[in-house]
Amino acid sequence: MELSPLALVLLGLLLATWTVGAAWIALTASARARQAQGARGGVRRLSRMIDTAPAIPLLVRSDGRIEGPERLAAWLGLEQLPGYLTELGGSGHGLAEDDLAALRDHVRTTQKSAAPFSMVVRPVGAASSLALHGQLADPAIAPGATALVWWFDVSDSQDRLERLGAEAKAAGEDFTALVGLVEQAPLPMWIRGADGALHFVNAPYAAAVGAADAKAAVAAQIELVEPVDGLSAAAVAARALEKGAPVHRRVLATIGGERRALRVTDLPVQGSGAVAGYAVDVEDREELARGLDAFRGAQRALLEQLPLAVAQFDAGRRLDFVNEPFARIFALGATELDRMAFDRLLDRMRDAGRLPEMRDFPAFRRELAGWFTAPEPVRADWAVKGGVHLKVLGLPLPDGGLVLMVEDRSEQLATLAARDTLLRVRTAMIDNLFEGVGVFAPDGRMQLWNRRMGVLWDLPEALLEEPAPRIEAMLEAIAPHLARPAQVAAIGDVVRAATLDRRGRAGQVLLADGRTLAFAGVPLPDGNGLLTVTDITGQKLREDVLRERADLVQPSPGHSTAMAGGAREPVELLPFVTALVREQEAAIEAGGLALDLRGARSSGEVMADPAQLRAAIQILLQQAIAGCAAGGRIQVTLAGPRKAERIAIAHDGTALPPEVLDEALGSAVPRSEAGRELARARWLIEAQEGRLLLRSEPGRGTLASISLS
Repeated sequence: MELSPLALVLLGLLLATWTVGAAWIALTASARARQAQGARGGVRRLSRMIDTAPAIPLLVRSDGRIEGPERLAAWLGLEQLPGYLTELGGSGHGLAEDDLAALRDHVRTTQKSAAPFSMVVRPVGAASSLALHGQLADPAIAPGATALVWWFDVSDSQDRLERLGAEAKAAGEDFTALVGLVEQAPLPMWIRGADGALHFVNAPYAAAVGAADAKAAVAAQIELVEPVDGLSAAAVAARALEKGAPVHRRVLATIGGERRALRVTDLPVQGSGAVAGYAVDVEDREELARGLDAFRGAQRALLEQLPLAVAQFDAGRRLDFVNEPFARIFALGATELDRMAFDRLLDRMRDAGRLPEMRDFPAFRRELAGWFTAPEPVRADWAVKGGVHLKVLGLPLPDGGLVLMVEDRSEQLATLAARDTLLRVRTAMIDNLFEGVGVFAPDGRMQLWNRRMGVLWDLPEALLEEPAPRIEAMLEAIAPHLARPAQVAAIGDVVRAATLDRRGRAGQVLLADGRTLAFAGVPLPDGNGLLTVTDITGQKLREDVLRERADLVQPSPGHSTAMAGGAREPVELLPFVTALVREQEAAIEAGGLALDLRGARSSGEVMADPAQLRAAIQILLQQAIAGCAAGGRIQVTLAGPRKAERIAIAHDGTALPPEVLDEALGSAVPRSEAGRELARARWLIEAQEGRLLLRSEPGRGTLASISLS
């Protein structure tokens, strides 16, 4: 079939149109595909932005159905986002019941009135806080009465807000407490504005200026401090504000009708332009300071007059005061000691040789420095070269200072040493007295006694070892030794008379062993009583001998006859003693002994009864002859009137036994023949107002010395 040219043309046009249309459709489809792909990318981006945004949207439709991302379920602690608003809480998950109920009410109100709302909720069991902002959704987003709720995680902000709120609350409470404290403070306090006017005063301020209350004082602008040197209180506050630093000054003000000294401080409050001020009443403190200064002056004047050395250091351990005795003891120049450090002063004292010698002086200095902080006074004794003894007292002061008090005890210790020596001399003297001595206190205690007291009364050692034996115990121990035990009461009466009655009494007692003791009580000036005891056995025997002449003149074999009690007359010693020695020549030669008679006319004469003196010398010569063995030597020496011992008879034979010597000297009752004869010689010599001394030592013999006037 053949087509006409027109048909071909029309067909060509149709095909061209079809081709163009197909191309346009293809191009349009490609553009739409690209647009769709871009839209899908935009949706994905928007979805991703919503997923990573700090806020999550939630659509709540009018029937309670909700639409939102699953991320909100994680914020609420749910496994997945439920379908309805009422399912966002309950069963211990999601929102608390109160928060969920409040959210429902807000959403319902917004759906009805399009009113926005805001609230903060905290999911159950979570530490995060969520802020909710609700509004009516745009119809383009959701048709009908749909509410759009944006959820924000405001945990950090909420915590910060809560913390700031707590801090603000605490600050408010602190400010309230501070205001209350200022109101109750005992000091007048005030606040001025930048213009210098009073804005606030406390009750003490109002009372100080005589106002009815604080408001009245502020209203009347009553100033506490009067102008000083043309400057008002407001001007001084302005100066403090200008300087930006506190201004302190001491002023006088009239408070309660009295002029008082005040220390006023104006303190600028940074950033506010205000100036706070307060006033401290220092009148009492200054009065106390003046009193303290006066006391310290009087104290130092007193310390200056004391013989005690005193040095005082302050809390900085510097010398604050030193008196003249301290400077003198430690050889210091008083003019060079002003404010000297403690360590430096110790160095000066050491250089002067007034500190104890020691190997480790730094340790000693540290020890003394520790006295500043010692809990109680410290005492020390220092022995300084030159025989100086110092007693040191370190008294720590409450303010951290130290007072050193030093006493030079050198003279005191020397006096004590002399006293101790005197006491030892006294003890030695009374221990070597022939008499027994005891000193009794008024309460009957024996305070001092010698050994002779215990020997004469035969007292047990246990009794005398007590510190102060009582008279009752002593009398109880004496009674068994008396011939008549009842006589022990007389001893107690004598002691009581001497101590309590303050009068002297005496007495004698006979012991069971034949001895006779004489005792006497004498009151002492210190209120005590002295009891002396003497063995007068020999004296009693001599008295018996003198009374019974026949017994006294009864000669021993070979003795010449003696008249006891004869008159005394001058006796020339040399011819007198020579004649007596001649009478003993036969016995001396018979014993094979040598005799040495030394004397001259210058020996002089003595006053004595010739018969008694002859009898005494004969006894001594016979005892010397009897005590010498063959070959022994007897020496008779006569001395002149310048010597106390006029006649001495010595031999180198056997020494006298101690008991015989005691019997001869009256320390014991003569029982042996030799003791009785020697005691007789002693009695005869003592009848001439003379004295017989006997000294006998083994290997050296015996010496008898006769002292006559």
